[in-house]
Amino acid sequence: LPAERPGRRAGPVLPTRPAGRTEGPLPPWRGAAVSASVAAVMARDTGFAWSARSRAVDVLFHLPSLIRLYWRLFRDPRVSIWPKTLLVGALAYVALPFDLIPDFIPFVGEIDDLVIVIVAARWFMHWCPPEVVREHAQAIA
Repeated sequence: LPAERPGRRAGPVLPTRPAGRTEGPLPPWRGAAVSASVAAVMARDTGFAWSARSRAVDVLFHLPSLIRLYWRLFRDPRVSIWPKTLLVGALAYVALPFDLIPDFIPFVGEIDDLVIVIVAARWFMHWCPPEVVREHAQAIA
């Protein structure tokens, strides 16, 4: 969402459209991939501080469905090996003892692990074929 809208704070937000796309509704596979309620929360433009907390609560509420969706996509032979490798690499980074930022540094040490997992999960979903994502999201719902 653009930061220039009235009442909108600048800063990191969850994108609601694929890169390069600035107008029009969300593609149907994106909304189905994260469930209807999460997509509605992501599209909300209230500008209040509690909206980010509400969005986080909604994403956490739907986390079991998202995990099932990622697992189904990971096992699907129609998904290329590269997205799967990215996801395995991110999870290995979190599990292995070496880090870019050591974990004994309070707060910052754990944040780099979290950021890498979130970015890898988003890229994995972006690199999966849209029709496969849509099929698995509909099967879960």
